[in-house]
Amino acid sequence: MPGAGPASDAGYDSVVDPPDADSVDGWPLPLRGVTESVVTTLGPNDLWNLAALGLHAPTGAGDPTHDDPVTATTWGNTRTRRNFHRRGGGVVQFVSDPRTFVDAALTIREFEDPVLPDAHAWVEVRAEQVDAGEDGGTRWEEWRLHPVAAAVTDPAVPRINRGFAATIEATVAASRLDVPAYDTDDLLARLRWLADVVDRCGGRPEREAFATLDTETGWRERLDDGADSIRRTYPLDRGSVRPVIGVVRFDR
Repeated sequence: MPGAGPASDAGYDSVVDPPDADSVDGWPLPLRGVTESVVTTLGPNDLWNLAALGLHAPTGAGDPTHDDPVTATTWGNTRTRRNFHRRGGGVVQFVSDPRTFVDAALTIREFEDPVLPDAHAWVEVRAEQVDAGEDGGTRWEEWRLHPVAAAVTDPAVPRINRGFAATIEATVAASRLDVPAYDTDDLLARLRWLADVVDRCGGRPEREAFATLDTETGWRERLDDGADSIRRTYPLDRGSVRPVIGVVRFDR
């Protein structure tokens, strides 16, 4: 597959060859909250760097009258950030193999081809920087992701949302409250952490489900009893959480 030239304000040149799969317009699946994906971006060595990337659905997701773009945020001086600036885009991919996510988040992987063999679907995007700032000494940049080309290679395209997984884990934890075999403070600490994940990453279904969990269990009212120990176990200061999620782990 050919490499891409430097990005310019005039536009973005597609770098992915015509697919052997079913082409689609736009995103191959509806997004909500933050959907976890992987992205390949072309480096200066003409190899495609693999990284994990959270896709933020627009505020009006699901409303056909809204056409706001999907966004993503890079944290720190990562390869993804540099390649977005250098090449103007990349290839977002939806995968289901946890090994691919671990490789993308925690290792350096480079490929000759932009599309992974295990991708259920992919979207080539033009990345447009729209905002930037600093949080806890780390520079972040927000990007709008504009679909250029897309294809589905497997009809069962996964949508991995951390808010959904957190809701399931919270349901298990809440069901164990006041069960003698489980430590209540540990369960409350876990619920506090999971509630924050749902707040940051979940869509409307996850937030509504968590609201029901709140009402039915009343776990939040019980936080005062062991608040200090719970905060030490699961600190939720955003300055301490974001570097782990965004800089070191999930955007290389």
